[in-house]
This record gives sequence, C-alpha cells and structure tokens, in this order.
Amino acid sequence: MALQIGDTAPDFEAETTEGTIRFHDWIGDSWAVLFSHPKDFTPVCTTELGYMAKIKPEFDKRNVKVIGLSVDATGDHEAWSQDIEETQGAAPNYPIIGDADFEVSKLYGMLPAGTSGDAKSRTPADNQTVRNVFVVGPDKKVKLILVYPMTTGRNFDEVLRVIDSLQLTATHKVATPVNWKRGDDVIIAGSVSNDEAKEIFGDGESPQPYIRIVPQP
Repeated sequence: MALQIGDTAPDFEAETTEGTIRFHDWIGDSWAVLFSHPKDFTPVCTTELGYMAKIKPEFDKRNVKVIGLSVDATGDHEAWSQDIEETQGAAPNYPIIGDADFEVSKLYGMLPAGTSGDAKSRTPADNQTVRNVFVVGPDKKVKLILVYPMTTGRNFDEVLRVIDSLQLTATHKVATPVNWKRGDDVIIAGSVSNDEAKEIFGDGESPQPYIRIVPQP
C-alpha cells in the first residue's frame, strides 16, 4: 500500500551524517520534513540541499526539524557536502540519512520492495522515484507528500507556506484558500456551524453560505 496523508510515518533506525537516529524519537514533539534524493553528486539535488541550508532558520522558527536522505552512504554525503558548500554557498546544517541499503526508500514506497544490490552501481535514473518531500506532524502522522521529477528543483518556500497552513489549521477551525500566505484571510472550516462560527470568529464576509471568510486567527 502506498503511503498516504494521515498514515503514521514509518519509523526506522538509520545512520546519518550526524549519527544514528530512530526517526520517531528524533522528531520528538516537533514537526519534521524528510526530503529524499536519488543519488549524491547530482546537480539539481545539490542546489536543493544548499538552499535548504540557507533557509533552515525559517524551519527552526516553526519548530520543524529537517532531514535529508540520499541513496548512498554517509561517507559519500560528507564529501558531497563540501561540493554543496563550494557551489551553493552553504553546507547542509541538518542530518542526511545514508540509505545505501534502500531500506528507508522502500519503507516509504519510493523504491520497489524487491530493490537490492550495490547502491554505487545504480544510476540516478534507477532511483528517480526517490525525490519526495514528506511533512510529518508531532503526532507522527504524514501531513503532506510531494513527489518531484528529477529535472525539476523543489520549491522549499512552498513547503514553508504549506507548513504555515498545516500548523494554523491544526490549532484553529479554519482552512486556507488558494495562494494563502501567513497573515492573509482564512476560511472557516465546513465542520463549524454558523452559530459556532459567529461565537468564535464574530462577523465575517460570506460571498456564499459555504464560503465564510475571516481574518487569520
């Protein structure tokens, strides 16, 4: 079965560039972003890892831990980090999982269960499905899954925007409309009755009875 939003994120133990972790214990009471890569020393991923390092303080502000994964050993990750710093101006300041045995990639449904062999003998194209973003909440449930092709760099500003929405809607009975950014108006959740909405939010704008717009709480 493919991993879906609302599923418990599979737990695992793995070696990373910052030592051995147990994923759920590592998350603790925080949110987490796990983003994966098909192979070290690949160009698009190099730009992604460098940009993530630069904006990691924004994730820190939101109580979000960041962890990478690549289908190579941690020793290769460390050598790659030097290239990332040289070409992107910042080295990874978060752990990167070594997944040379494909175990985490298979656990998260990014590679077929029967995948085996020597990771070094595989090309990026062999692992092209390992370009995902998973956002996991403090309850260890999957909140977001994004899957990117090899030729398209990920938009981590969008991941931050979605996290802002996820965190807001986890604590308030609202939803966020198209292109919403923190501070914009929001929509009262459909599960809230009109009487309850008035009690909680006061008067708002309602272009249709099912679209009830109020300032962000």
